[in-house]
Amino acid sequence: MQTDNLNKYHFILASASPRRQFLLRELGLNFDIQTIEVEETYPLHLQREQIPLYLAAKKADAFPDSFFSDQTLVITADTIVWLNGQNLGKPKDHNAAIRMLGMLAGNRHEVITGMCLRSKDKTVSFYDITDVWFKPLTKEEIEFYVERFRPFDKAGAYGVQEWIGYVAVTRVDGSFFNVMGLPIHRFYEELLRF
Repeated sequence: MQTDNLNKYHFILASASPRRQFLLRELGLNFDIQTIEVEETYPLHLQREQIPLYLAAKKADAFPDSFFSDQTLVITADTIVWLNGQNLGKPKDHNAAIRMLGMLAGNRHEVITGMCLRSKDKTVSFYDITDVWFKPLTKEEIEFYVERFRPFDKAGAYGVQEWIGYVAVTRVDGSFFNVMGLPIHRFYEELLRF
């Protein structure tokens, strides 16, 4: 059966993201969660999809070779929001979140997730890009969202599955789940080929 790879490995998700955990569970994957603290820095010459690809590989490389058995497969991911040639990243504080959402309001941006699958003897990296359009937002709407939802752990200072997604997102071109932080369709395809 084509889906045998879903049970072939002992999956380790190297992410504390509840959204990524939810999506993998909904796919029917059994997995453990194990994270290794990795500084999310990257060479400044990297652009666009190169950034999350680099960071996902960096997270996978943090696991020592001795960690892997023949059945172990580590899943890592990193998501960025790319607007006008700039990586918005995760906001450091309340003011940064307000500023980022102000930049996104009324504009189209790209959400790019890089993923890395690493086993004992193989590593595969891939990425997905989704275009997202925001309507113009008032200062009050932005402040309400930041105060209520505190999106400091999210690239671009927003979660599409939260209030801001309901009221601000007017169009999505590409995978909605990629905007949540995991291009689950691409992951599934890559896993079947792995």
